[in-house]
Order: sequence, then structure tokens, then C-alpha cells
Amino acid sequence: MNTLFTTVGLRAKNPGRSGLCSCSPSMFRVFVLAAVWVPGVAWAGDAVEAWEALGTNLPTIDRVVWALNIGGAKYTDRDGLHYYADQAGTGGERGSIDRILGAQDSFIYQSYRSGDIRVERPIANGIYDITFQFAEPEDIATGERVFDVFAEDQRLIKGLDVRLARDGRHLSALTRTVTDVEVTDGQLDIVLAAVAGEPLLNGLVVRTKAVERREWALLWADEFDYRGPPDSGKWNVDVWKPGKVNSEDQAYTDRAKNVRVVDGKLVIEAHRESYGDAGYTSGRVQSQGKGDFLYGRVDIRARIPAGQGTWSALWMLPSDPYRYSTRCSDGEEWQGSSSCDAWPNSGEIDIMEHVGYDMNRVHGTVHNKAYYWKNKEQRKGSVEGRNVDQAFHVYSLEWTPEHIDIYFDGSLYFSYFNQSTGWEAWPYDHPYHIILNQAVGGDWGRAGGPIDDRIFPTRLEVDYVRIFKPVTAQARP
Repeated sequence: MNTLFTTVGLRAKNPGRSGLCSCSPSMFRVFVLAAVWVPGVAWAGDAVEAWEALGTNLPTIDRVVWALNIGGAKYTDRDGLHYYADQAGTGGERGSIDRILGAQDSFIYQSYRSGDIRVERPIANGIYDITFQFAEPEDIATGERVFDVFAEDQRLIKGLDVRLARDGRHLSALTRTVTDVEVTDGQLDIVLAAVAGEPLLNGLVVRTKAVERREWALLWADEFDYRGPPDSGKWNVDVWKPGKVNSEDQAYTDRAKNVRVVDGKLVIEAHRESYGDAGYTSGRVQSQGKGDFLYGRVDIRARIPAGQGTWSALWMLPSDPYRYSTRCSDGEEWQGSSSCDAWPNSGEIDIMEHVGYDMNRVHGTVHNKAYYWKNKEQRKGSVEGRNVDQAFHVYSLEWTPEHIDIYFDGSLYFSYFNQSTGWEAWPYDHPYHIILNQAVGGDWGRAGGPIDDRIFPTRLEVDYVRIFKPVTAQARP
């Protein structure tokens, strides 16, 4: 593919809509004066070369200032992150776990403290993101261990049940990130407070706010600055019956009632209505064959619907789903198939998933043959969002030959790295495409209880989708 680009500066989308732009730094990106995109042709041939020219071990945009292995010894993880040993003063009783599921680097999760846990650390005044690491060591019922997490006298996580948050499994690693914690007195103070049973904590990582270091060139985008159906040169609109995947309750249609562009936004709207065999309708758009890419950055600015029964997603699937399949017949429909193993073999990357019964908890996940929910080894992370149904936020992915990193408003909350063990764990070496959808119900949407029919209609609104590739040293002006 031939792409012409010239980096000329930074800007935010439509800063004049409401006068001066009050956008966060994460809303600013490299502005490309000119970009030539060949529809249906993935940026793949020069992808590895571009990353090699840049060096895939560039500093990440997040900066770790402190990490602590709760209850354990000092340690350097596989990404080179240095954890301090836990000394006396943290509080609580030490414990250990022999076997951890769902973590690429399990050492941090093998030690923990439970009980009256307090963490104090001298630190420069400023704003930080904190990632907490947990694993439930005991085969207890959900609801038997529930606690709140406070920092700087603010409750950051309410009613955390580690087992429940990890799909009802114990011994599974859970990461939960909180953003924008402000320190004003020169000391970070963290307290875990019991609701039921005793709190526990395995590790924590403190980062300064993200600072962009790489330069990016726009590869593909839709700003939705038009009206009517989604641009057919960029998007396909799926028409599906209910239950095709994940036991979802909605039918996907291509009607304007469910999918349309208006007021500079893509609107995917779910309705409670009888429609063929379905009791609900909604929309699903995807860019297969029109916006495929291999490696780069994705920014999606969106507002997510609230309400029990909603299940919204901004995500990616392989453009050649049969790449690593081993038992699919020619031309077999693979989505929802019980006989074709295109999924999970060829991979899936979820930039954002959110279920309405668990408001403001945003999830990033990868799926592959080695690590997915059926073998209890799912790799995932979550972040405590704020007002995701009322405000637009930027959901981002950075994808290299070595890493997948997922961000919420510029704050890193999930990382997955290439272990170089083969396609089973890293099927992320071929082009993928974007999917935007709002499901109703389904296995996860109904996990918190029955669908609340009073909430409809509900809207997933997308302000823009932007795909970037890194600017190589040779390409910089």
C-alpha cells in the first residue's frame, strides 16, 4: 500500500464546536496534512519494517514511578518493570498462592497480604494512575470477600469482589486501574476497607500521567462529518439474527433506526421491539476489506450506553479469520460456529467492552487459543471509568510486533506481550479490522440479571475512529 503523509502539527477534532477546546491531552493527535488510503488494502507489507526502523523497544508513553510486590520480594517482571520488596508496615497478614491463572507473569500474584492493609509512600505532588493487582486465593463464594479501595481519602473502587470480577474463578489474576489520583501533601496513602470478609492485595503500580513520545501518521479515519448511513467505502453494516454469537438477544439490522450518522456522530441505537424472531434490535458495523491494518495505533472517541442488559464493544477481528484455523470447511461461516475453530485460533482484540449492569468498569481483552475463557487463562485488564454514559472518552490501542497495550483517555490499563511461543499465544501477526456494536443481553449482558426493558432506546455514539501508523525516522520531515 502506498501512503503519503506530512506531519504538520497537533490539533483536536472540531475545537470550535463550543468555543475554545477543553479537550484532555489524550484528545490531541498528530494532524496529517495529506494521506492517501487504498480501500481494502491493509498496511501490512511495510509494517514490520516500520517498527524495525523505529525500534520496537521505544519508551512506552506511561512512566512508572513506583511498583510494590505486596507480601513478596523485589522482582523485575518480563517487561522490565522493577517491583520493590514489601517491608514491614504495609499491614495485614502475608499469604502465598502456588498457582495463578490468567497472567503472563504470575510472580507478583503469588504473594499477598490480607486484613488491615495500608500503603504509604512519599511521592512528589502530582496526578497519577494506579494499577492494583489481585488474585483470590481461596475457593470461597462470591460475596464472602468484598472491600473498598481508597487513595488520598477518596474511594476509588467500591465493593470489589475479586472472584466475581474474575468471572467467578479464584486463583485468577485481576488488574484494576484507577486514573487521575491527585497527591497534594507529598505522600500517597492507600487504604483497603472491608465490606465483607478481609481485604487483600497482591501488588500495585503507580504511574505518572501519559506523555506521548512517538510520532504517528494517520492511516485511515472516519470523522462522521456527514449524515445518513455509515460511509459504505469504509464500513459494512451486518444484518444478523438473534443468538448468532454469545446467546445475544438482539437482531442486528441495517435500518436507520438502528445505525445512522447524525450531528457528527455514528449512532448505534438499540430498541425493545418485535422484529422477526427477536425481541430487540441494534446495530453492528465493521471495516473488513475496507480498513484492515497490521500494527499501529487506534483511537476511538465514544459515549457508552447505560442500563442493565447493554453490552457495548469497540474491538477487532482478523480480516482473514481462517489464518490459523485447523478444522474449518471451505467457506464455512465461522462466527457462532461450534465446528470451526477460526475463533479463537486467529485471535481477537477488545479495545473496549462494557456491560451496563457493572457501570463505568471498562475492559480490555485479548483472545487466542492458548489463553481464553474456556481454559480459564483469559488475559484481560479493567479500568474504573468515569461517567462513561454521559461523557465521551477516548479508547485506544497500540499494537506492535511485540506488544498490545490498551488505554482509557491516555491511561494504560492492560498490556499483553509476544512470548514468541507461536501462533497459539500470538495470532496478532496479520491484518485486523475494526468492529463497533451494541449487543443486548447475551451471556455477559445478562450476567448481572435480566434485561431492564425500561432503558430503551439506548445509544452507543462514536465521534471518530482513527488508525495511525508510526512515523519512521526516514519519513519525518
